[in-house]
Amino acid sequence: MLVQKLKACEEFVAGDGTLLREILHPDKQSLELRYSLAHAVVPVGQTSTPHTLATSEVYYLISGTGEMHIDDETQVVEPEDTVYIPPNAKQYIRNCGDEPLVFVCIVDPAWHQENETIYTD
Repeated sequence: MLVQKLKACEEFVAGDGTLLREILHPDKQSLELRYSLAHAVVPVGQTSTPHTLATSEVYYLISGTGEMHIDDETQVVEPEDTVYIPPNAKQYIRNCGDEPLVFVCIVDPAWHQENETIYTD
């Protein structure tokens, strides 16, 4: 049995600027997983950097209020919302609330840096 404690997962700044903790990843644990699971935080007033993944991604909002941008669509998201992000969709999320925006990310197949493109323009 594996029980992963969030605080035991190292926090780092992801390529898109979010504060990230990888909870489960097939490259980090000897688990038969196809996906990766991460905990993300976007601080108040911040926006993740626009990016695309070659794989699909799902966000599940835990706390805070955000503005999700996927390609040409924008929608306000809040706790208990689930967002599906298709492969190769240009995406970013903006914290438009007064508390940290916290969500979990599931990437399937598992996230790998070579599958991500960051847009700095």
